[in-house]
Amino acid sequence: MKAYLQKIGRSLMLPVAVLPAAAILMGIGYWIDHDGWGSGNPVAAFLIKAGSSIIDNMSILFAVGVALGMSKNKDGSAALSGLVAYLVVTTLLGVDSVAMLQGIDVDSVNPAFAKIGNQFIGIISGLIASVMYNRFSHVKLPDALAFFSGKRLVPIMTAVAMLFASAILFFVWPAIFNALVSFGKAISNLDFVGAGLYGFFNRLLIPTGLHHALNSVFWFDVAGINDIGNFWSGEGTKGVTGMYQAGFFPIMMFGLPAAALAIYHTAKPSKKKQIAALMMAAAFAAFFTGVTEPLEFAFMFLAPMLFVVHAALTGLSLAIAAFFHWTAGFGFSAGFVDFFLSSSLPLANKPFMLILQGLVFAVIYYFLFRFLIIKFDLKTPGRGDDDDEESDDFEASKEGATVENKFALMAAQIYEGLGGDANVTSVDNCITRLRLEVKDMNAVDQNKIKATGVPGINIVGPQSIQVIVGTQVQFVADEIEKIRKA
Repeated sequence: MKAYLQKIGRSLMLPVAVLPAAAILMGIGYWIDHDGWGSGNPVAAFLIKAGSSIIDNMSILFAVGVALGMSKNKDGSAALSGLVAYLVVTTLLGVDSVAMLQGIDVDSVNPAFAKIGNQFIGIISGLIASVMYNRFSHVKLPDALAFFSGKRLVPIMTAVAMLFASAILFFVWPAIFNALVSFGKAISNLDFVGAGLYGFFNRLLIPTGLHHALNSVFWFDVAGINDIGNFWSGEGTKGVTGMYQAGFFPIMMFGLPAAALAIYHTAKPSKKKQIAALMMAAAFAAFFTGVTEPLEFAFMFLAPMLFVVHAALTGLSLAIAAFFHWTAGFGFSAGFVDFFLSSSLPLANKPFMLILQGLVFAVIYYFLFRFLIIKFDLKTPGRGDDDDEESDDFEASKEGATVENKFALMAAQIYEGLGGDANVTSVDNCITRLRLEVKDMNAVDQNKIKATGVPGINIVGPQSIQVIVGTQVQFVADEIEKIRKA
């Protein structure tokens, strides 16, 4: 179950990766016409509408992305089936359809059905479509119906499956919706304390990949909070809307880069050069784009104490930002790009105070991490007792290699460390991690994989392993696929 939920989280990365485009378009549009929100300038209106076309249809993107990501062959017919599934359920359970089925006035329909077109339903649609693809994509029908065999059968079976799913949701969805709303309200009613609790659990769930499920309640229109959508559309309360986003900026732009500096300063002298390259790249990714996994995974398993401290400081940061009503928002993650674009939006409230807060958190992160690492002799990168020669050999082999060859060298050693063709059964990747299935975890040579300089390795099941590479993971995954097909 855990591995299945992680796979869903990975699949969500495809549609979520589209959000930066929306953030850029809407940010530039509002920068051009920040008083009229596009009404006073056709260019601004064009950009804002283009961005909102993505934000407003995230549920459809989720349906397509999850169907594609959860299907065996990542085939386009699975993605099409995800769209079919979503259209069937949202049409059958739309307010007008429900009013007709129940024989009541539209105004008397349960409010839950007015929110049927949300990201949660998008995920459900994508999952059902992927199941239909995995089950029917290779089915052969009699000659008279041969045209509808195989992949052409998948959208048809998906539509049939969604008829049954819609019948179930007709009775179940109001209860699910009310439960989600109650959960969201329970946290949101706690004001800044609730924001802090959300931030704390958001980070704690990172190792499992289940933080996406928690995020959907607060960031999207699942329980009526829709913090991201409302912030970027300007629909909300200034100083309140954005409270589940703002506190991440001080952590990702300042706190974690300061933690990287502490890790570098406490590394063994012989390892400082190697750790400097790793920490610099990870810190820049965190600051500029808000992608923190390469840095977090660098110490998450080597020093769990530091990760719990990091989660607590993240919760504290969200609580402080919410308490003082300092708000900024992001379309992708809390990095400099989104901060710059969102700081001029109408619901941004004293966003530059988040920079001051970030500088304070940078000092806290640096000295607290450095103290804990030295005090408890934590084996953060560059301080391990197993600093073998393989790492030096790998670094030497990269000297003079082209960028493409470096990815090929890394992929080859990672694949060899995994046990090669005899052990690897599945290779996939999300935004920063290789996600792999192996036959025998005992055949995996973790030291050989770590020698490539990857930030970390995460064992998530008896046959499931993740290798945290960073934002260029796609190129490594492509090279591994070349090796497997050779």
